[in-house]
Amino acid sequence: MPHKLTGATRIHLIVGDPIAQTKSPEGLTRVFAERGVDAVCVPMQVAVADIDAFMMVAKRARNVDGIVATVPHKFAALRHCDALSERARMLGAVNAMRREPDGSWSGDMTDGVALVAALHAAGFEPRARRALVVGAGGAGSAVVLALADAGAEVAVHDIDVARREALRARLASRTIAVGSADPAGFDLVANATPLGMAAGDPLPVAVDRLGAGAIAADLVTKPAVTPFLDAARRRGAPIITGVDMFEAQAGILADFLLAAAG
Repeated sequence: MPHKLTGATRIHLIVGDPIAQTKSPEGLTRVFAERGVDAVCVPMQVAVADIDAFMMVAKRARNVDGIVATVPHKFAALRHCDALSERARMLGAVNAMRREPDGSWSGDMTDGVALVAALHAAGFEPRARRALVVGAGGAGSAVVLALADAGAEVAVHDIDVARREALRARLASRTIAVGSADPAGFDLVANATPLGMAAGDPLPVAVDRLGAGAIAADLVTKPAVTPFLDAARRRGAPIITGVDMFEAQAGILADFLLAAAG
């Protein structure tokens, strides 16, 4: 049954560009309803050039309690937070913001812990396993940190070498190796780039080099089974889809967004 909107309904926004692929509006609204909270999540497509102006206006709307940031706004969202979680501060990015009772805004970065939760749900234990993360953007950075903190031996690959090295410098307290598009020897390969969202995108790694028994994960949610995951599955690899990750993410996001109200 659709959520009954009233003037008392609390609003949580998700901002991105593009935005049509995100599962958050339906998923978060469902979780709010399951928890008996009169709130909805509403998608907003905002260009990079407009994100700062948008954030300043959105934060002034008194019935907006939370903002979820997706591609490409996770780094920009950080500068609109008054307080940060330790991992958000370390990564320099946030994907979730909430209004505190005093009107200030707190930020967290949950993409990485959501993927680890999805891996655990699939029976994969990252500890002491070799993991390759492709993409050193906001989501990729969070995945690298979460996997390292879960005990995995992590390597990161990004065609933007400066961005990859900036991430390794931010995570200097962790041992993060330099990876490549060759997934041979890794137990887990995670695509944290937008590759696979558009028809004709190249694969993020050389799938024919994927080892037997390796697990393939993709943060892209639309299509659910990306060309990378399809190719990996045809090689016999277990897969974790972006939808699987969001199912884990929805509860984690709701925990954060509703904490101030609790």
